[in-house]
Amino acid sequence: MAISQTSVDLLFQYKNFTGLKNWLIRVIENENFIPGSITVVYTSDEYLLSVNRKFLRRNYYTDVISFNYSEGKYISGDILISIERISDNSRKYGIGFYDETDRVILHGLLHLIGYNDSGLEEKKKMREKESYYLKRR
Repeated sequence: MAISQTSVDLLFQYKNFTGLKNWLIRVIENENFIPGSITVVYTSDEYLLSVNRKFLRRNYYTDVISFNYSEGKYISGDILISIERISDNSRKYGIGFYDETDRVILHGLLHLIGYNDSGLEEKKKMREKESYYLKRR
């Protein structure tokens, strides 16, 4: 099991990554899964847009894209997040930068666990899970 962080095309590191990592492990275990290999990748808007175009064939900015490599009960994958989107959204919604970062990383992790948000009911369930785990951060 390894949860790590890296950055692409910008310099950023989560200031208390050990705390974040421990929280993510608790989320995974609470969902009755086992932590595998997960990398949180910090990127720019432009980099994440290029990934969105290339791999998902979507032409818009987003705050997170998850690539799921999970096998069985082991949750593994890459969670790519745009620091620029997070910064803009934290100002737009009047919440702390790291609070928004936590929400976005959690959202990506929930995708790795198997939650989706393409339909109204799925979005509602995803938001409920986000709220539940953010309150326990």
